[in-house]
Amino acid sequence: MIYKIRKFTDSTYFTNAIKVTIAAVIPVVIFSFLGKFEMGFAMALGAFFTYPSDIPSSLKHKINGVLVTAFLVAGINLLVNIVFPYSWIFYPFLAVLIFLISMLSVYGQRATMVSFSGLIAVSLAFASINTGWAMLLHAGLILAGGLFYLLVSLIFHYIRPNRYVELQIAECIKLTAKYLKLRGDLWTLNADRKSIIEKQLHLQVELNTIHQNIREVLISSHTTSGSSNQNRKMLLVFISLVEILELALSTAFDHDKLHQKFDDHPKVLHTYQNLAYNLAASLKQLSKSVKKSTKYISKHTLLGDLNALQLAIADYENDLGKTTASEGVFMLTTMLQYAEKQVEKIKIVERAFTVTFNSHDFKGIDTDLEKFLTPQYYPLSTLTQNLSFSSTIFRHSLRLTITLMLGFIIGKFLPFHNVYWILLTIIVIMRPGYGLTKERSFHRIIGTVIGGLVAFGILFIVKDNIIISVLSIVCMLLGFSFTQINYKVSAIFVTMYVVFIYGIITPNIGDLVQYRILDTVVGAALAFLANHFLWPSWEFLNIPLYLEKAIKANQDYLKEISVFYNKKGNISTSYRLARKNAFIEIGNLMASFQRMVQEPKSKQKQMPQVYKLTVLNHSLLSSLASLGTYIQSHKTTTASEAFNVVVDTAIKNLDNAIAILKENNVAIKENLPQEDLALRFTELKNIREKELKEGIPIDEEAFQLKMQEAQLVIEQLIWLTNLSENILKTTKILKDS
Repeated sequence: MIYKIRKFTDSTYFTNAIKVTIAAVIPVVIFSFLGKFEMGFAMALGAFFTYPSDIPSSLKHKINGVLVTAFLVAGINLLVNIVFPYSWIFYPFLAVLIFLISMLSVYGQRATMVSFSGLIAVSLAFASINTGWAMLLHAGLILAGGLFYLLVSLIFHYIRPNRYVELQIAECIKLTAKYLKLRGDLWTLNADRKSIIEKQLHLQVELNTIHQNIREVLISSHTTSGSSNQNRKMLLVFISLVEILELALSTAFDHDKLHQKFDDHPKVLHTYQNLAYNLAASLKQLSKSVKKSTKYISKHTLLGDLNALQLAIADYENDLGKTTASEGVFMLTTMLQYAEKQVEKIKIVERAFTVTFNSHDFKGIDTDLEKFLTPQYYPLSTLTQNLSFSSTIFRHSLRLTITLMLGFIIGKFLPFHNVYWILLTIIVIMRPGYGLTKERSFHRIIGTVIGGLVAFGILFIVKDNIIISVLSIVCMLLGFSFTQINYKVSAIFVTMYVVFIYGIITPNIGDLVQYRILDTVVGAALAFLANHFLWPSWEFLNIPLYLEKAIKANQDYLKEISVFYNKKGNISTSYRLARKNAFIEIGNLMASFQRMVQEPKSKQKQMPQVYKLTVLNHSLLSSLASLGTYIQSHKTTTASEAFNVVVDTAIKNLDNAIAILKENNVAIKENLPQEDLALRFTELKNIREKELKEGIPIDEEAFQLKMQEAQLVIEQLIWLTNLSENILKTTKILKDS
């Protein structure tokens, strides 16, 4: 229990909640002491408005993002107050303003959060309409609140400048450990592999997000502010974690075949699975150590586990005899070598948190880092290109604008207590996707009802304003902390906080709770209906694009592997970028599938084919990672013409799948007939056999390595060719149905 509390209070979400709570409470307390509560509350609003834009990034981008948001929300408040009295221009002005603010989302994650802050500022501007000097003062106080939040955020940054990165790295280590654990589960006899693969795909989505957060902070800081020793150490850890993930994905064996082969010798598979579990346990333990800021002491003897696997392989060979066991020994030796690489990478991560690194440890890690970040620039052309119904953001912006205008008119002309509660509910709930909007609608309503009833009950019993003020601060802190963790819980605490505040400043608190619940229900209903009927963005419409990107990313990765196998040398930046993009696009495809599952059954079109293609692309990535990892870590022979022909066949299959998704039949490429492809595989095997025979009298060890290479490379080529054919066939079925 204590550990869970410590884990929660040391999280990034809780830290961010503390920052905005401090930035909001201090002005309110000071100005209340001076008898100017309204001025303090206006500054608190400024902090609330600005806080969402404080997302993971370099210090420079953080400052710029918060400053832009602070000035934007203050300007929006001023404009709404200026135009409000002139009804003949106010309504068209409000519609255009909402639409333009919503369209800012085309510029990426930070712009999306700035857009969200701007929309919140629009809704709450109606809570206090001012004229003359008062509106200038109110807008100025909102700006001051935003700047004060920036000051608080910077103080937190300089007190513990590396803590955010450490927590993100710790979370990345934990998720990577979970991935390794799932890979270990695959070795269980009669394991539910479909369920395990689905969990891996879900985990890939989380890993993509955490990887992007770490890149934004580490690489942005490195390129804008230079490289500190701590920054470079964290970079080394992050790169090692990415390589551990690739290695985990690359241990892609035919488990059914392995179980059939080793059923009579279960010791080797059990020993390997035990090693896989201990790899995961070591990372999980390290993650806890980093989060707690305690000294890491390993509880697992990974080198001993490797030795146990070597002995198990030796026993297997002795039991069957060298000739009979040769194929099995090659398989097991490949597994052992992957495990050795994993242990090597894990030891690098462990050393980063246990000993002082030398500069030699960082050699070459900062080459071309900026290429791994999405460039941050905001051309007008990006906005204009999205001004069409083919853009999801355009449709969402138009949908949101109409819904907010409708909510404003309903609140204005019907006897509602506060129109801005309806607007605020719509903005907070409404998302481009139907599933998330539906989920948030229910959570918001449930949270508001529960929070309102609990808060009303407390106010009925507690009459002391000091106690109520303390409770409101606690609820504010918890409300912001749970925003990203559990939206329903967040809605409960935010509602309680709002009710407590109004309980202090207004006597008719019972009416407030009733109106708050009614406004929330109306806003949620409008958001839900709009997402269903106003140019809905059903996920089945987006799936082809995500499929195309995933297939293209895998194809680019295969091309880079082929180039490396032919040319040898060092791993290029283009290879690492292709690998990164393949991981990202598979995660994006799975995220799209998850959104599709949340939608009505009638809109879950071609669900079996979409899921099959998602799994096939994940399996293809696994095959590519296996091939790429092998040729990186072994001295391989010269690539033959047959190898390149087989790889070209897989590339053409993927090209044809992309062309089908684009509905571009002209681009379909002729492939080798199946009998010719089989001849190529035979040719590839004959070449290898010739090489092996030539190698026998020279060097027994070299002979064994060539045997292993021949078996693994040919098996992987057969597998990825079959996968590419299945992707092509399933894509045809998807488009024809």
